[in-house]
Amino acid sequence: MNASHHLIIIALLFAAVQSGTILLFPTIGEIFTERSGVMNLGVEGMMIMGAFFGFVVAYETKNPYLGFLAGMLAGGLTSLIHAFVSITLRGNQVVSGLALTIFGLGFTNFYGQKWINLKLTTTPSQISIPLLSKIPYIGPIFFKQDALVYTSYIFAIVMWFILYKTKVGVHLRAVGQNARASDAMGVNVYATRYWWTFFGGLLAGAGGAYLTIAYAPFWLDGMTAGRGWIALALVIFAMWDPLNAMIGAYLFGGIDALQLQLQAIGVTIPSSLLNMLPYLLTLIVIIVATLIVRVKHISAPKELGTPYNREEK
Repeated sequence: MNASHHLIIIALLFAAVQSGTILLFPTIGEIFTERSGVMNLGVEGMMIMGAFFGFVVAYETKNPYLGFLAGMLAGGLTSLIHAFVSITLRGNQVVSGLALTIFGLGFTNFYGQKWINLKLTTTPSQISIPLLSKIPYIGPIFFKQDALVYTSYIFAIVMWFILYKTKVGVHLRAVGQNARASDAMGVNVYATRYWWTFFGGLLAGAGGAYLTIAYAPFWLDGMTAGRGWIALALVIFAMWDPLNAMIGAYLFGGIDALQLQLQAIGVTIPSSLLNMLPYLLTLIVIIVATLIVRVKHISAPKELGTPYNREEK
């Protein structure tokens, strides 16, 4: 392999990590939402809200980090609509989640017209981690990224630790497996589900904000382009584990980066077919993940999608 091919591969994998970061945040968020027993199919809607408000705040303040926080908050607040319908009103979680996606796409389409094609002048800068960035192959790919990518690494590790090594994680998994027994043991099922649904919204908003602040720092209608649905598929692929989510996110990020690279170098494959690659992979991943889950006897949280009513016997 000559030097030019080496540089192309490094650049492709570097872009794969950035693209994967867009998916990693919402995937981790949805893992924890579903672990609490709440299915939120509104990830796409929360991501587009985060993308829009993140861009607007970053554009107006010239501060991408404020924009990122605004995008997180937008996703979190949007998720509370789903939380109220599915937890308080005990409504159908599938319908509520789909409605949330339609709401997010419609809201940003209506209010985003004046921002179309505007570009950010200030984006997160790359930070080379001393020593780690010098590691052959791995260093330039993982340790010459921006601060938000590093934040995603930390999030995945910390959330894995919380899920499996802390009392908070035990309570969360218990609520997702048997809400009534958890309630009897003194765990507040409603508060637990509200918090983790809100947390899922925060991270969905973070993924959307990273898209418009760092990966593609401009605004277009429908910027998320189905990434919320890919994140939902990755939850199954990851088997509800935050560290597995990193593998899936970077895999999809690589496919996304590859199709953009192929278009950039003028490959004769029609762009519509290249754009289809991530979604084709989504179908393959769902099939493979389902088979793995069956073989390993791993199941979704037993209470997933089931409203909890303390008054019922």
